[in-house]
Amino acid sequence: MSNDFPLRKIIHVDMDAFYASVEQLDDPTLIGKPVAVGGGSKRGVVSAASYEARKFGVRSAMSGYLAQKNCPELIFVKPRFSRYQEISKKIKAIFFEYTDLVEPLSLDEAYLDVTVNKKGNPSATLLAKEIRQRIYDEIGLRASAGISINKFIAKVASDINKPNGQKTVNPEEVIPFLETLEIRKFYGVGKVTTEKMYRLGIFTGKDLKTKSIEFLEQHFGKSGSYYYHVVRGIHNSSVKTDHIPKSVGAERTFFENLSSEIFMLERLENIAVELEKRLKKSKMAGKTITLKIKYSDFTLQTRSRTLPYFISNKELIMETAKELLYQGKMENSVRLLGISLANLNTNKKEKQPQKEAVTVQLKFDL
Repeated sequence: MSNDFPLRKIIHVDMDAFYASVEQLDDPTLIGKPVAVGGGSKRGVVSAASYEARKFGVRSAMSGYLAQKNCPELIFVKPRFSRYQEISKKIKAIFFEYTDLVEPLSLDEAYLDVTVNKKGNPSATLLAKEIRQRIYDEIGLRASAGISINKFIAKVASDINKPNGQKTVNPEEVIPFLETLEIRKFYGVGKVTTEKMYRLGIFTGKDLKTKSIEFLEQHFGKSGSYYYHVVRGIHNSSVKTDHIPKSVGAERTFFENLSSEIFMLERLENIAVELEKRLKKSKMAGKTITLKIKYSDFTLQTRSRTLPYFISNKELIMETAKELLYQGKMENSVRLLGISLANLNTNKKEKQPQKEAVTVQLKFDL
C-alpha cells in the first residue's frame, strides 16, 4: 500500500447467528436445535436462523413456509427486538473498554479501530481474541472477527472462520488474500452483481484485478471505482463514531396480497405518514425517493426518482410515490410496499483514493 494511505488496525466483530443465539441463550431447551426467529405461517418470513437450521438451507428473508419445508423440525420463535437491543448494548460496552473508535453497523456487528487502544496492546489479533472471549464469558454468546489494515478487508475476513473464529490478514498477505478470494465473498458484491461478474468472466479477485477502471465503471457505474480499488487493498474509509444514515425509510408487509393500485395508495399514505415522522425526528430531508415493491412470489422491484430539491413532508413524498406506483404495470399481487428517501441533506461524501497500488509495510504487525 502506498504511504499516502494509512494502515490502520481494524477489527470487525460479527456476532454468530445473533437473534437465534440470544433465543438459545434465554431458553436452553433450544440449544443444539434448528431455530428460526420470525413467522412460520404461510406469510411469515425468517429474520434469522441458528447454525443448526442453516444446515438445512434455512436463511434470513426466506419465507416461513419454505423454511419449514426445508427443515420439518424447525422451531419458530417470535422476535424480541428489545431483548436484542439490550444484549447489543452490553456487547458495545465491552468494545468501548478497548477503544472509543467504534462504528456499529447493526445490533450484531461493528468496526473497531485499535491502532491506538486503551489497553496499550499493539496486537489487534490478540485484542480481537480477548474481546471475543469476554463476550462469551460475560454474556454467553459467540462472536467471530476479522482483523486487517482497513474496514473492507476486516469485514471480509470476519466471515472466513465463522462461527466462533477469527481471521487476520496482515499487510503482506492482503494482495494474495484478495486475489484468491471468490468474487461472491467481496463485501458489496451482491447476488445480482455476482451473476453479472460471472458473465464477464470475473470469478475471483485476481480476475477482477485484470479489469481496468474504465471497464468496471462502464459495466458497474460508480461502483466500478470501488471494485477497482478494494481489490488492490485500497479502502481509505475511517471508522466513523457518528454514523450518518444514507437513507430513511418505512415499509409494511400486508396480511393479504394487494392487487389494486387504489388499495396500494391507501397503504402508501400510511407509510408516508410514518416516514415523515422519522424524517422530522431526525431533522432530515432527501432528494431521491424510492418505491419498494415486493410481490407475492417474493421478487423485489424498486422504482426511484431524484428531485431537484429536498423534501420531508408526506404530501410531496406521496406525490412522487404515486407517480412511481403508476410508472409501470404490476407484475403480480403485492405483499409489501415501502418508501425510502436517500440523497439526504446530511450526507458527507468521502474522497475516493486514486492511487494505483500498494507498497507493503512489513513492519506493521497485526
